[in-house]
Amino acid sequence: MDVGGQRDRGASAVEFALVVPLLFALVLGIMAFGQAYHVQSALSGAARDAVRIVALDQGDAPANARAAAIASASPSVALDPSHITIDPSCEGAGSSGRTATVTIRYQMNLLLFGDIGGPITLTGKGTMRCNG
Repeated sequence: MDVGGQRDRGASAVEFALVVPLLFALVLGIMAFGQAYHVQSALSGAARDAVRIVALDQGDAPANARAAAIASASPSVALDPSHITIDPSCEGAGSSGRTATVTIRYQMNLLLFGDIGGPITLTGKGTMRCNG
């Protein structure tokens, strides 16, 4: 009977049991970072689309900019108009020297573990000179 071979198999099982949780945590961390990066990219793109509308002052610019940001971020991010801040508007005469800024703040839970570290706040920001 080979007693040494059975000990080796037992040691391998213990090593596997010690390494698997670390590998699982690493994979979950990579997935959470990838998700956060994707949402951050969507927020930045939505802010750029919204600030373009504000800077060119086409019609009802703030309302149109919010709608454009929500449409641009969808379906990656479920934005609400309260997440979007426009400062200042490019309305009126003499606004050609000013700069319009659209900031989108969004709280996101990391995967299924939002209760562990709490939600993180991601920000997308777009800036453009008024009137192009």
